[in-house]
Amino acid sequence: MVVAFSCINSTIYSQEIKEKSSENFPGKFKDTIKIPVKDSVTTSITDSLLVKPVDSIKKPKEILESIIEHTADSLIRQDIKNNKIILYKNAHIHYKDIDLKAGYIEIDNNTNTVIAKGIKDSIEGYTELPVFKQGSQESTQDSIAFNFKSEKAKIWNLNTEQQGLIIKGEVSKKYSDSVIFLKNIKITSSQKKNPDYYIGIKKAKFIKDKKLVAGTSQLVIADVPTPLALPFAYIPLTKGRTSGFLMPTWGDTNEQGYFLQNGGYYFVLNDNFDLALLGDIYTNGSWGLRAESGYKKRYRYSGRFNFRYENLINSIKGLSDYSKIKNYNIRWSHSQDGKASPNSRFSASVNLGSSKYYKESYNEYNTNSFLNNTLSSSISYSKRFVGTPFNMSLSVTHSQNTNTEKITMTLPSLQLNMDRIYPFTGKSGAKNNALQKTGLTYSMRGENRINTDDDNFFKKEMFDNAKAGIQHNMSLNTNMKALKYFTISPSLNYKEVWYFDRLSKEFDDIQNAVVTDTINSFSSFREYNTSVSLSTTLYGMFRFKKGKLQAIRHTIRPSISHSYKPDFSNYNKEYQQSEDPNDIVEYSPFANGIFGQPSTSLSNSLNFSINNNIEAKVRPKDSLDTETEPKKIVLLNNLNFSTSYNMAADSLKWSPVSVTAGTKIFDNKLGINARASLDPYALDVNGRRINTFNINNGGSLFRLTNAGVTMNYSFSSKNKKGQSTQQKNDQDNNSDGIFGENLSASNQVDGTPNESEEKVKNTKLYHATFPWTLKVAYSLNYTNSNRQNEISSNSLMFSGDIELTPKWAVGFSSGYDIKNEGFTYTQLRFSRDLDSWKLNFNWVPFGTRQTYYFFIGVKASMLSDIKYDKRQVPDKRIF
Repeated sequence: MVVAFSCINSTIYSQEIKEKSSENFPGKFKDTIKIPVKDSVTTSITDSLLVKPVDSIKKPKEILESIIEHTADSLIRQDIKNNKIILYKNAHIHYKDIDLKAGYIEIDNNTNTVIAKGIKDSIEGYTELPVFKQGSQESTQDSIAFNFKSEKAKIWNLNTEQQGLIIKGEVSKKYSDSVIFLKNIKITSSQKKNPDYYIGIKKAKFIKDKKLVAGTSQLVIADVPTPLALPFAYIPLTKGRTSGFLMPTWGDTNEQGYFLQNGGYYFVLNDNFDLALLGDIYTNGSWGLRAESGYKKRYRYSGRFNFRYENLINSIKGLSDYSKIKNYNIRWSHSQDGKASPNSRFSASVNLGSSKYYKESYNEYNTNSFLNNTLSSSISYSKRFVGTPFNMSLSVTHSQNTNTEKITMTLPSLQLNMDRIYPFTGKSGAKNNALQKTGLTYSMRGENRINTDDDNFFKKEMFDNAKAGIQHNMSLNTNMKALKYFTISPSLNYKEVWYFDRLSKEFDDIQNAVVTDTINSFSSFREYNTSVSLSTTLYGMFRFKKGKLQAIRHTIRPSISHSYKPDFSNYNKEYQQSEDPNDIVEYSPFANGIFGQPSTSLSNSLNFSINNNIEAKVRPKDSLDTETEPKKIVLLNNLNFSTSYNMAADSLKWSPVSVTAGTKIFDNKLGINARASLDPYALDVNGRRINTFNINNGGSLFRLTNAGVTMNYSFSSKNKKGQSTQQKNDQDNNSDGIFGENLSASNQVDGTPNESEEKVKNTKLYHATFPWTLKVAYSLNYTNSNRQNEISSNSLMFSGDIELTPKWAVGFSSGYDIKNEGFTYTQLRFSRDLDSWKLNFNWVPFGTRQTYYFFIGVKASMLSDIKYDKRQVPDKRIF
């Protein structure tokens, strides 16, 4: 039932005047006085009775500007005497943008007020509490009194949510649609009726989507007041990201003393860009600075930038072990959206800095970077020229060995490629014969390569030994069928290299030594080689009539090829090595070139290879099911053999036989890869290869020089169908925790989603499950090139996690070096979901990175500063 009404006051004075005029003058009025036509004065006479009178009483403004709609399930009673309307049971009224639902609603037309409250039930208690909604703001309360004219309200036991915070007020007064005054309020993020914690405030002023200004406030945990109190409080409630302070973590070390880390300020510069400036300070005078920034423009690009600088002081000035260390690190990642420009792309992945940064920093817990001894960077721009077969890329690369502190950079590198074209095809584009299948490819690469070290990095000295060069490669190849089952593929390759300097060596009679000089001038050399290969594919099928195994197929791909490369020693020069004029030695002027030097020996080789693959087909479990196709299983992914025979060599013509094998079993959970190198030649007493077959020297047919095997196994009780591509790639690369997870600071700005948004997990009393995962990686390497007959490395890595309860999780990652009999980097992780709080404890119990990090704090981002965390920095002095 819907009733609509409106209080509208109007005047009838105008209507009464019209009615009186009609009664007194029923006929048409005519003027009896005629005015001459030639009268120079024109007079206009207006009948006063025909003039519409002006109402002297101003029309009052309507009290209600819109219609009030109201409904109820049980009762709608209109009290005409008192001018009231009473709604009962699921009562609902709607006025403008105001929506009110309650068990009982009373509308008083005399005072233009509405009173709403719940219904008392002997079984369920107080039910159908008033729910007041105005625009996007919604609240629940015990009762409310609202005035339609002033839009002010008084609320008892308010319960509303703003930006993830739940605000409960004992008595509230709504002054306007955006300002509310509250008394005896509780602010929390706990969803429980009796919250885990809250901030108790006596009086406060709440401004919608802006802020909450309060008086004395105190933190209460489990209904127990804590000594943490403030004389006043300011809580921003703006939507989206906001600028603000980042509270530091504290701790102490044996070397630096007490410290504060990761404290600073977070800036929201605009919708696409933010910046966090953080700092560390230690009581012994050490300090560190960090700048972290993230940016993103939808459908265009996104990225993150991180710069860190540390000035660390060890020991006391004046002592022998006093030192001052300055380290820095720069990380930048940039990716372009595929929709931004389909024919060009810009990307960046930068990780460079001091070689000892990850080992000496007291505030860096990137585990993978610490265990890896290589830093690499790449900034590239690529473009495809539409309508042509050409594409180009311009890049800057960097590779840094943190052990040797050697750095190699290409600044820049230009690559121009031409896709394969077929110059001999007809207008139709058909490729029916070998000539029409002949394809031509071309590539040009130019580099300016810099080799330097940590001391000269980012200094002008790093350019002193820069080397530049340009390399051209051209390839012409085709293929043809022979005897129906064989494929012949001839190819011709040409290479030309340009340098802008060359070496010059000559004997100086005065110094009685060879003088080496670098001459800055254009120089070049050219090489070519040709090859032809013959390949085919053989299939063997073994069928089974009984059992689930239907068939096994063996695929063999043998190949034999011949390659020829002339001797290009004509580019070499000669110099006198000593005082003896006949002591002449050849050298290559291109020995220091970045693309190498011309080959100085003839190569005329036969190359042999055999690739094997074994697959099986398994019938469905239901033998009567004829519609389901048999399941395909890979038994042996690859088993490859390869070797070569150099007919132009005067000795040791056979190269070692290379063997590789790989497969995945147990539903692709166990991956096995193996390799081996078999040398047919024997060794002399000094461990050098001799031109005698090993079998003729009293040995076996082949001599095993090196071998290796790796195995990766993943156990899991969880359903992994919902994994993202990134998670799968992480697992394939063993980068998702098998070497330990990063010990990030609690206030690190990483853009990760709020944990409070995770799906709620329920506990089952019976048939409870304990989800778990376990990853195991095994690696074994054997070396016997010079009769060492030793295992060079033998290690087992493992990691996993288990959910003891839906809110308790334990994780670990470690390994054991079987050869050296010791544990590798070990990390233990404990986490507890405390509903509105979270608890984390990460522990590295031993080693050079021995440390721990404890954190307990509120999940809600608005109250993330309510926390306690403690970090122990690794004590590097004892290692």
